[in-house]
Amino acid sequence: MKVAIAHNNLPKTLTVVSRLRKLLHQYRLPIDQKYPDVVITVGGDGTFISAVHRYLDQIDSVRFIGVHTGHLGFYTDWRNFDIDKMVQVLAREQAETVDYPLLEVKFYQADGSIETRLAVNESTVKRMSQTLEADVFIERTLFENFRGDGLCIATPLGSTAYSKSLGGAVIQPDLRVLQMTEIASINNQVFRTLAAPMVIAPEEWITVKFKPAQDLVLTIDGKLVPAAGVNQISYRISTHRIQFDRFGHHHFWTRVQDSFIGMPHASI
Repeated sequence: MKVAIAHNNLPKTLTVVSRLRKLLHQYRLPIDQKYPDVVITVGGDGTFISAVHRYLDQIDSVRFIGVHTGHLGFYTDWRNFDIDKMVQVLAREQAETVDYPLLEVKFYQADGSIETRLAVNESTVKRMSQTLEADVFIERTLFENFRGDGLCIATPLGSTAYSKSLGGAVIQPDLRVLQMTEIASINNQVFRTLAAPMVIAPEEWITVKFKPAQDLVLTIDGKLVPAAGVNQISYRISTHRIQFDRFGHHHFWTRVQDSFIGMPHASI
């Protein structure tokens, strides 16, 4: 089993990484930053997302494990003080592997070219200085004429991120669905939108058509994407999925509770 380590450069993280390297050597788990079987991320959710994008060309064969060195994160099963146990489990036991859907995003340009990207959390389309005017299609059927600041299309994993702050639902991550959430839509006697989050089945897709604009802002997982000439975007569930090594102590709704409610755990 070959292991890669992705991390931020905070002092606390670097201390954990140093210990992690020694443990991997102790258990004879070779480090291979180029072609790993497992990627261990040390840091926060941002570190994790960056690591996934770094290994997107190997997404079907690589698995991810997250170690958090700050506050509780959604993509991190282990805390910094647990890494001895984590490496022991990794070396001696066959972890359960779970996989979750990614978002496929196709950017269509006026010259006919198409660029395809993958998102872990979400993709957004906005305009900086003016209202975004766009036609929204579900499959090939026109659903609404959108007017507002923009649109956010998220995966179930991304439902606890930007989408939630826009009023989107929190979705169990093993459901293969998309969620579209409007960003400050305009609703009056002239313009009407659904003005509610929409959850889309995996067999369907969302297409957003608009006129190219100089102030168009496109993002994938919070990172800017070149927007020049883009006049249409298509979103659907990807055939590629992100794989996690799960060790039996991860529970999605406990993580949601810890992050947003903070109540003590109890069982019935």
